[in-house]
Amino acid sequence: MNDQNRLIRLIMELRQTGIADTRILSVIERIPRDLFVLPNFADQAYENTALPIGHGQTISQPLIVGLMTQALEVGKRMKVLEIGTGCGYQAAVLSQLCRRIYSIERHKTLLAETTRRLTQLNYTNITTMAGDGSKGWPAQAPFDRIIVTAAAKDEAPKAFFDQLAPDGILIIPIGSSPIDQQLWKFRKNAEGEISQESICPVRFVPLVSAANT
Repeated sequence: MNDQNRLIRLIMELRQTGIADTRILSVIERIPRDLFVLPNFADQAYENTALPIGHGQTISQPLIVGLMTQALEVGKRMKVLEIGTGCGYQAAVLSQLCRRIYSIERHKTLLAETTRRLTQLNYTNITTMAGDGSKGWPAQAPFDRIIVTAAAKDEAPKAFFDQLAPDGILIIPIGSSPIDQQLWKFRKNAEGEISQESICPVRFVPLVSAANT
């Protein structure tokens, strides 16, 4: 089976498993996921599975990328903060749906590789920074949407709520170990009050404070 057939099968699978937003399906169909994975995993790029990207990190399963993006309810005029750039795939998806995305990665070597990739692929509305993602990006706040691709241990950091604009949404996995993580959606209303809902069980690397080389 060639990549095109695998991609068609993947899009059908995502549609059948809860990704109803046709904008998201269209973006996932257009983005070459094989260019975001290690060369020896390229033949698995269009499988609905997470894959290693080096530095102890992974590229998320396409279904999880789709579910998180869908839950984010992102719009074309929005400014988005991503915590955990990784290989840049989630940022690439979001960049096609929002005005600008700011993305923080604690692994400097991984971020350098990813920034080169995003530049080569001409994703011009993504700004990246090496740093401690748990602190957010105060200089660019507030954000209409915040998405976190690493699991907070017990609760979402206060910095994320402080940097979330009124009527904003935060999507974050929470759980002290990979076997008890849950994906949560927090909504901040115009008065600053926070509501929350659980989305689904997930498995992410932990959200770690401080930057790493």
